[in-house]
Amino acid sequence: MKSTYMMTAVASVLVAGSLPTAAAAEDLTLCWAAWDPANALVELSKDFEVQSGHKMSFEFVPWTSFADRMLNELNSGGQLCDLMIGDSQWIGGGAENGHYVKLNEFFDANDIDMADFIPATVTGYAEWPKNTPNYYALPAFGDVVGWTYRKDWFERPEIQEAFQTKYGRKLGEPATLEELKDIAQFFQGREIDGTTVYGAAIYTERGSEGITMGVTNALYNYGFQYENPDKPYDLEGFVNSKGAVSGLEFYKELYETATPPGSSNWYMSEDIDAYKSGQVALQMNFAFIWPGVEADPNVGGGKSGYFVNPKGPAGHFAQLGGQGISVVAYSEKQDAALEYIKWFAQPEIQSRWWELGGYSALRAVVEDPGFVDSQPYAQTFLDSMAIVKDFWAEPAYADLLLSMQERVHNFVVAGEGTAEEALDSLVKDWTEVFEDEGKL
Repeated sequence: MKSTYMMTAVASVLVAGSLPTAAAAEDLTLCWAAWDPANALVELSKDFEVQSGHKMSFEFVPWTSFADRMLNELNSGGQLCDLMIGDSQWIGGGAENGHYVKLNEFFDANDIDMADFIPATVTGYAEWPKNTPNYYALPAFGDVVGWTYRKDWFERPEIQEAFQTKYGRKLGEPATLEELKDIAQFFQGREIDGTTVYGAAIYTERGSEGITMGVTNALYNYGFQYENPDKPYDLEGFVNSKGAVSGLEFYKELYETATPPGSSNWYMSEDIDAYKSGQVALQMNFAFIWPGVEADPNVGGGKSGYFVNPKGPAGHFAQLGGQGISVVAYSEKQDAALEYIKWFAQPEIQSRWWELGGYSALRAVVEDPGFVDSQPYAQTFLDSMAIVKDFWAEPAYADLLLSMQERVHNFVVAGEGTAEEALDSLVKDWTEVFEDEGKL
């Protein structure tokens, strides 16, 4: 049941007055990834067209080629995109390379306060350098890796009994990564309704960012750190700490003992398909999928549950996803693009965004008393966003990512070498990148 405040938000959008038009009617193009939230944004943006007189066009690119396509567009100074919802890791390059318009003066002039947004999304999507009040984006879509599970399977008495007998505890949402592995291994190869099912769908994809976005959910919680907290770009003993080695070994064991056959190159869409088709009991994925899970006739309507990435022996974190929305510096329609930012930042628009399946980062939305009851996954989203950690947002992020993809995939999936060797090699790779960047 939707909360009263959500219904009120819809009404507010419908009766909202027109935006003051600071520019003649323009055709604006917004660039983003091709996924369900993008479709929701198209619907949401119809309100902006009515209020402003501008016409919105959209360029959506599949995630597997999104970074290559859009970073090439930015690096070439292309004018395809007036607005860019760029990945969180792009903010450093967007700022330092002059791809994004700095928004501080615009925010000040239009009473847009970054304190009104979830702090982690401001740091992750908007700031460069990190933890400084220099803003190149407005938080647009809060996202984080979490877990979906077959609640209806968990609740079956015969499955409960079998799990209790084997592990001496009740089958339920895991509190730790070890408990998660137990559950995934328990379901691996089990027969349910005459079909053999498997434990978990996890990220293993090699070509873009998939396995990095997956393995970090174990690495962080076993003690991996990107750098020495007291000395930037000092990697030795942090990236390849004993805890980090254990975390990488954990992820490999989870892959080898509790995932479906043929899942050596899976990312978001493959995990979704495996879960919705009834192949797996658990699914690792970004929170953006949860509205689709709820609406699915096979796994929705109370058949699924949601939980935060479990803690490990050295911490409790989850990999940040999500994006900020920026005005592209090469656009000739910046005034109109800024109007869109101002419109999108309004509380009533942000409430409607959540209702349509977008993940608002506005505190007025997520801290509303009715928010946690507005969707079955709302509380899990809030709890997850409170423990996020992100990948490098350095201008050289793409080179850093390529190295991690290679080293981690070679160990976890291809079975090459040891975890310690993989992380030692990663330290060498990243050190070379930072040396080339003049950081060392």
